[in-house]
Amino acid sequence: MAKLQVGEPAPDFRSTTQDGETLTLADLRGQRTILYFYPKDNTSGCTLEAKSLRDGREELKAMGFRIVGVSPDSERSHRNFCQKHELGFTLLADTDHSVCEAFGVWAEKSMYGRKYMGVVRTTFILDAEGRIERIFDKVKTASHYEQIAEAYRSEER
Repeated sequence: MAKLQVGEPAPDFRSTTQDGETLTLADLRGQRTILYFYPKDNTSGCTLEAKSLRDGREELKAMGFRIVGVSPDSERSHRNFCQKHELGFTLLADTDHSVCEAFGVWAEKSMYGRKYMGVVRTTFILDAEGRIERIFDKVKTASHYEQIAEAYRSEER
């Protein structure tokens, strides 16, 4: 699969939120969306990233963004993760990896010499029409909100 590029329409998808509701690409139209893909709830890097986005949620909202996280974890895992860290944004339970595969972030990884399939941490910024506006493939987990906000602040200057 070819790597997604800025300016292309985001792949269509259908998934389930932590609350068991269906969410599709069409549901995201009308507002810019931070669609961030992460490997696993309650792991150190993923928790740092989620908390950074949580802490910057109001500023990002003021900049016109909504936040949606995606990982292969279950609805229940996401619900617990949201409650434990008071995230206040949507997480998609991509248990069949279909959303990750559509966005090209489900790939072979390696840890301690063992190869496995997993999520490559990546954030896509979607415009109000569902097109890819920006891609962050070098995510700074502890300061991801600042990374996104700064990229857009520098555009305003």
